[in-house]
Amino acid sequence: MASSSDLTPLSDRVEELLSRTGPLPIVAAGDPVLRGAAEPFDGQLDPALLARFVAALRDTMHAAPGVGVAAPQVGIPLRIAVIEDPAPVPDEIREVRGRVPLPFRVLVNPVYEPVGTARAAFFEGCLSVPGWQAVVARPAEVRLLARDEHGGPVDEVFTGWPARIVQHETDHLDGTLYLDRAELRSLSSNEAMAQRWAQPTPAEAAKGLGFHL
Repeated sequence: MASSSDLTPLSDRVEELLSRTGPLPIVAAGDPVLRGAAEPFDGQLDPALLARFVAALRDTMHAAPGVGVAAPQVGIPLRIAVIEDPAPVPDEIREVRGRVPLPFRVLVNPVYEPVGTARAAFFEGCLSVPGWQAVVARPAEVRLLARDEHGGPVDEVFTGWPARIVQHETDHLDGTLYLDRAELRSLSSNEAMAQRWAQPTPAEAAKGLGFHL
């Protein structure tokens, strides 16, 4: 049986969400909105409301802080996400992980496909699974197809850490959490990460926790 909120038009739900002050609340794992496929965006929000929603997503991402937020993470099952990464990391990590600055982007109805067969495995976290990180092996390079917030086409290849961000946020729109793709023996608290596994690669964690990269 659908709940009353499921029957409320998405535009009304977004208006209600935006009536709050400050960053939008992040939905935590266990909420069904994170486990269903988000509805493709097809004008459910008028341009002004869409612009306000995108601005709120960006503010929420910055406040968290994070490098991406998908609409379902704030309780709105629409196929929209925002991404941005200033990449404030040491040169060693930048080189090994391919973590380069990623300018602010809005992804509307994104899908991705691997480019080549290379994969990269690194620790990854999620604002909807606070306090934990785990190693996820993902395609090292992907092609993203989407629209921007103005309806313009996006067809772009991402590599390194930007490719990981694109995959992580797009997965949210399909009802997939990073834990679904993770090596669960690698699951570590943020405290354990800081104390033991902050190396540029997860090789030491693989030895210590008993998983294969």
